[in-house]
Amino acid sequence: MKKKVLFLMSVLLISAFVLSACGGGASAPAAPEEAPAAAEEAPAEEAPAAEEGAYQIPTVEDGKYNVAFVYVGPHDDGGWTQAHDVGRMWVEENVENVHTAYVEMVAEGADAEQVIRSLARKGFDVIFTTSFGYMDASEIVADEFPDVDIIHLTGFKSNEANFGNLMGAMEDIKYLAGMLAGSRTKMDGNDKIGYIATFPIPEELRLGNAFSLGVAKTCPECTIDVRWIFSWHDPVLEQEAASSLFDSGAQVVMTGADTPAPAEVAPEGKWGITYDYSGNCVVDACLTSMYWNWGPVYGEIIDASRAGTWVGGWEYFDADSGAIGLYGFMDGETMQPGVAELPAEDLALVKDTLAKMLAGEFTRFDVFSGPITDNQGNLVVPEGASLEQADLDGFAQFGSPCTTCMYWWNENITAELPELE
Repeated sequence: MKKKVLFLMSVLLISAFVLSACGGGASAPAAPEEAPAAAEEAPAEEAPAAEEGAYQIPTVEDGKYNVAFVYVGPHDDGGWTQAHDVGRMWVEENVENVHTAYVEMVAEGADAEQVIRSLARKGFDVIFTTSFGYMDASEIVADEFPDVDIIHLTGFKSNEANFGNLMGAMEDIKYLAGMLAGSRTKMDGNDKIGYIATFPIPEELRLGNAFSLGVAKTCPECTIDVRWIFSWHDPVLEQEAASSLFDSGAQVVMTGADTPAPAEVAPEGKWGITYDYSGNCVVDACLTSMYWNWGPVYGEIIDASRAGTWVGGWEYFDADSGAIGLYGFMDGETMQPGVAELPAEDLALVKDTLAKMLAGEFTRFDVFSGPITDNQGNLVVPEGASLEQADLDGFAQFGSPCTTCMYWWNENITAELPELE
């Protein structure tokens, strides 16, 4: 999530992939977590729309500020896209005189460009494109329509005018989830954990490494295996990957994809960690979910756009934004059964670290502070040092200006590095 598969501040093409974003809050999202029922919140295809190829393009509402969302998956996928749609509904309910609409299941490449351009032609004032693979299409259309603000999620490009990108430090929350996974695995007398990875991009290695660093805090002897699925949303593949990891001995499986597959297929006595959406940790086998709360973030951007003060740039928020959360640990939430019984000292470590994150006292750079050694025995980050943003975002193999870069696995990950093409 994502999700979520062209790297930091350089115009380079990853030839083998057409990719999307991977894809919380200080409290549960204020918007309802169900699909909209009211007419004004109905899916785009139920509103008056025009055909553009395979897609129904929604219309604007006169007298309102019109905001469109382009989704890579179904709006109710239980993960990345549903979290964005909950954010869209929050905007409908909390931002004055705004009309929102969406187009779902939009393929990257030419389809995405066609849909984004059609939305701009229709008269939408703001367009959020919520997948990494929409980056080039967003850039092209933004140049054609300078009066339309286009915000792309998880990318790195900006024209510093009406086109910019947006992402958050989910590595913060995956670090905490790693602590829970390590504690649960150790408590169960096992030492194996699994990670479902989507595409070999810096985001996936960054999040996997953050998770593994958290695991090491509570279970130094634990090891982590990886399964690559080369998809952001494929329920069958995700379930197969999770089952493969469980069959190989993993006690806990964490996912970087969209569906709650690890919790759904976890055998009795084993556990899954879900991702992206606060409402997808619904079975007892789910330890927690690492989730997004996009609504307030979207609301701020829309308000600034309407005021004429929004300028496209590179927004990357940490946990103190209130836009990311760890299910069971935020205000008003109850810990899952498999977490509530963990050792008190491990729960205290998670709660104390989360409190520092929410206070802005512990950031993504603290997650990646040294010493860190990779699984080849190399010292990646020395004592007293930390990775920079370019390191978190980039592969040198694709021209990133990073120094340390993200093409490495932490020492407790047994998998080989993915091949880059």
